[in-house]
Amino acid sequence: MTDYDVLRVFCGPNGGYGNELGVVRDGSVLPERADRQALAGKLGFSETVFVDDPERGVIDIYTPTLRLPFAGHPCVGTAWLLDVPELVTPAGVVGTRLDGEFTWIEARAEWAPPRTLRQYGTAAEVDALDVPPPGEWVYAWAWEDEAAGRVRARAFPGRDDGIDEDEATGAAALLLTERLGRALNIVQGRGSQILTAPQPHGWIEVGGRVFLER
Repeated sequence: MTDYDVLRVFCGPNGGYGNELGVVRDGSVLPERADRQALAGKLGFSETVFVDDPERGVIDIYTPTLRLPFAGHPCVGTAWLLDVPELVTPAGVVGTRLDGEFTWIEARAEWAPPRTLRQYGTAAEVDALDVPPPGEWVYAWAWEDEAAGRVRARAFPGRDDGIDEDEATGAAALLLTERLGRALNIVQGRGSQILTAPQPHGWIEVGGRVFLER
């Protein structure tokens, strides 16, 4: 069995929740895309990362069924694990920084896959949602406190790959931040926390807590 680490990314203030991430630190053990895809499917995490150059931060990201040019929580988790100034993804170079309990990445909204950002009137409406049928990637959100930038969100990938709800989704948070044009403090899923902040020239920072699970 290929060695891999399991992280939880975008954890809540008490260290709970967060989205699990598999990271294969030595990507050279599985150089072929088909083999990487097969392992990502077997592990069943929402994403699995293969590190192809730990010093330069070159990474390759897979869901259980497809390869992604960029994804938020895999970049945040791998940035924390490797502690490098940047990550190199197929979409572009992602800036990274560690700031106390938070790990941050800097990326562009156009790197994120398309998402349906669906606003609801209250956080309670978001809490009450059932998982929608497969076919559309939905990021359901509502203001908890608009003046303070606090958001309640849930994410439904709609891929029919066993991941009915994504506990914490950096790419969708990136898109929502671009749409709203302001810093956000997002509580997603059961209790994960994602922080975002627009930066000059179209860049957006996304940050959260990361813990090593195994």
